[in-house]
Amino acid sequence: MTDYDPAADGWTPMDFDLMPAGIGSPWRKREGDRWLYGLWTRPDHANPAGAVHGGILVCFADHTLGCYVEEAGNGAPNVTIQLNTHFLAAVTPGEFLTLRGEVTRATGSMVFVRGIISVGDRDVVAVDGIWRVFRPRT
Repeated sequence: MTDYDPAADGWTPMDFDLMPAGIGSPWRKREGDRWLYGLWTRPDHANPAGAVHGGILVCFADHTLGCYVEEAGNGAPNVTIQLNTHFLAAVTPGEFLTLRGEVTRATGSMVFVRGIISVGDRDVVAVDGIWRVFRPRT
């Protein structure tokens, strides 16, 4: 683990929104008019090569991009229908991930989002996807 302290840097753990499979609790932080999302990686997130497993990174991206979708959909239930992932660099267990995302388009039932996961100033994953939003019938 590094000496970085997310709480001292304005991050709050999202204990109410745990990630599946015991992967951990994401963190969030307001930056201007948008949220940033974070995750502490752990030794048990490693693949056989010693880097954080891609599945952990994809799960983190899917979970936290969904937070942008939830906001765009005014809290309506939603599901991922497509998620494109581009691995740019390896992540060492113990590093703190940050996802900066944005909604690029929202329609009545679809939300398009994209984001970059970074470790410090190093971009490690680029993601984009489409979510289906289930709005109540009126």
